[in-house]
Amino acid sequence: MSQQVRLSLLSLASLTLGFSTFCSPVLAANPSDPLAVAASVDRIVTENLAEEGVAPADRTSDEDFLRRVSIDLTGRIPTPAEMTRFGLDPDPRKREKKIDELMSSPDFAHNWSAYWRDVIFMRATEQRAQPLQGVFQLWLREKLENNAPWDEIVTEMLTSTGDVRENGATGLFLAHAGDATELASETSRLFLGIQIQCANCHDHPTDTWTRQQFHELAAYFPRVRVQQRPQETPPTFIVSSFDVNQSRGREVLNNPERLFRGLDQNRDGKLTDEEAKRAQRFAAVFERLLGVGDTDKDGMLSLEEFKNLPTQPQGRRQTTEYFMPNLEDPAAEGTRLDPVFFVDGDSAPRELRDVERRTELARKVTDPGNEWFAKSYVNRIWTELLGVGFYPLVDDMGPLREVRYEKALETLSEGFIASGFDTRWVFRTILNSEAYQRSLDTPSGLPSNESCELACATPVRLRAEQILASLMMLSGQTETNREITVGRGPGSRRNSPEAQFVALFGFDPSTPQEEVSGDIPQSLFMMNSPLISQLVSSRGNGPLARLLRRYDNDEDALRELYVLVLSREPSEYELTECKEFIYEVQNRNEAFEDVMWCLVNSSEFITRR
Repeated sequence: MSQQVRLSLLSLASLTLGFSTFCSPVLAANPSDPLAVAASVDRIVTENLAEEGVAPADRTSDEDFLRRVSIDLTGRIPTPAEMTRFGLDPDPRKREKKIDELMSSPDFAHNWSAYWRDVIFMRATEQRAQPLQGVFQLWLREKLENNAPWDEIVTEMLTSTGDVRENGATGLFLAHAGDATELASETSRLFLGIQIQCANCHDHPTDTWTRQQFHELAAYFPRVRVQQRPQETPPTFIVSSFDVNQSRGREVLNNPERLFRGLDQNRDGKLTDEEAKRAQRFAAVFERLLGVGDTDKDGMLSLEEFKNLPTQPQGRRQTTEYFMPNLEDPAAEGTRLDPVFFVDGDSAPRELRDVERRTELARKVTDPGNEWFAKSYVNRIWTELLGVGFYPLVDDMGPLREVRYEKALETLSEGFIASGFDTRWVFRTILNSEAYQRSLDTPSGLPSNESCELACATPVRLRAEQILASLMMLSGQTETNREITVGRGPGSRRNSPEAQFVALFGFDPSTPQEEVSGDIPQSLFMMNSPLISQLVSSRGNGPLARLLRRYDNDEDALRELYVLVLSREPSEYELTECKEFIYEVQNRNEAFEDVMWCLVNSSEFITRR
């Protein structure tokens, strides 16, 4: 269905470090009109603040708004030319139009596909998945470019099969090696905002979910298999379904002579991968059997090796059903469970095959009647854009969790549903709200020891790719179609410059902002890396060298330098201090190199204000 239908150097650096001190729903007449919903949300937030005796901060300046929205949508700071054009534009609707323009840029899809790549793969339990995460990002980037609705994207992720190099939607299964309990945990956390994995070994200690409900959710996934294909060039993994019933599964081991005779086509007493392919169901498990039974390591199974296969070479992985472990007797088979969705208590028919089970789960997860699906996405995007969420943790929601501005969350969620789960609708609505566009100024009536919540803007540390893209912009590289590297062998992706930078500066986007901080290796990179040295050099054709050739007047050059790096004019105090520093150094080029180095290494540069 189409979307239309679905609706000193240190003291000098400290000039910019002061930045770190900043600090029943009311529905719109048209619940799918982003501007109307944004206005409704603002009314709710303002009323809540008034009850607390807090007057919200004023709107932020045009320059701060453009920097903020450019980073949030495209993942990079704006160019000085973009700053100038936006500042001179007299159109009273220019902010609304700029939001639409940036969302239409290819950089929007790149930035947010990278965000979800990090959300999923930063917690991957299968480390061999890391070189292939670019495949997932390429798939999702295309989905976002085409404005695919969120329920469609999630459904493809939960129902996908095939070669992970050819179908990026398999990324979630690859990241967790098809493990049923991990997939249950991540499905709930990512798409419902509920950490039901806390009920893995016992009933949830702080919520209503039981241990049985967690394992009934895991029972949707026992037939998923992620098989490595090292013989392929390049090596890959296959996500497939293991749909044989229990009796056929036992036949592999209980009647080895009969099965062996049927597959040993050339009667040489050995089973090869090619011979195993004659029986589709057996082929699905052959590699696993080979791994545990090929004692002479010749890549084949003899009848003797076949007969001596252990009863359960992969634990419970040889069964098509799910068994909740017996905590008192881990070696026991456990209790067989059928799939049941914990939100509504509905069960899936036992006879459903693997993809049918997962399709049924996807239908329940994305059902408009499932409040947690819409709320989870809205809360996650709101948190990322405003720096503070409706819930304390972006992925720990639930009926017993503390929620702030609940009516605002419900208003946004209902609008999201009415839009047909249009992801751009969520961005358009939040970004056009006054709550998003507030300045960093501490509002009146707010106690000095409290965070401003939604009364003013909250600084947010940039993700690794946003820092890198902004550095590239400084060097003059503003092309929109950024390359996504896909590894061609184990670990190859980590050798790309982008991957190395992400490894150094990356963090799980689900981590609360107060827990995200820099470290010594990051500081050393920003101080000493060839990339930074090239950017701040006054020689050659770098950004600083071009700027100094363009401006003979130091004050003009300083103003342009601040706009280039920090997307704002310097304050009079900063301007005076920098001019005095240049005079003291008595070497214009060297002094400007030091000033730019300080700006790039400031906390303001790597923070969205």
